[in-house]
Amino acid sequence: MSVTVTESAAQQIQKQLTKRGSGLGLRLGVKKSGCSGYAYVLDYVDAFDENDQIFETSGVKIVVKSDDLALLNGIEIDYRREGLNAAFKFNNPNVKGMCGCGESFAV
Repeated sequence: MSVTVTESAAQQIQKQLTKRGSGLGLRLGVKKSGCSGYAYVLDYVDAFDENDQIFETSGVKIVVKSDDLALLNGIEIDYRREGLNAAFKFNNPNVKGMCGCGESFAV
């Protein structure tokens, strides 16, 4: 099982945690949403749960609930700036299709 973070994403996560003033890492999860089935959910982690899987990469901790791991195994989190927009991007090898608007994915 693996979750990786690019250097750009790690720097952005660390920057956001520092700006927030607290937090152990970033939680990555999925929720049923959109026309394709699932959407990514990001949140700060202030405490670990017993069913959390913790991946430390590039100096930051990414936390995934065991229930979501099958959908997220092998994912790479990137952070890209494109023109005026900057956002996290997810390179997930489990995705079989995405909706036209890019908000949701199918596995």
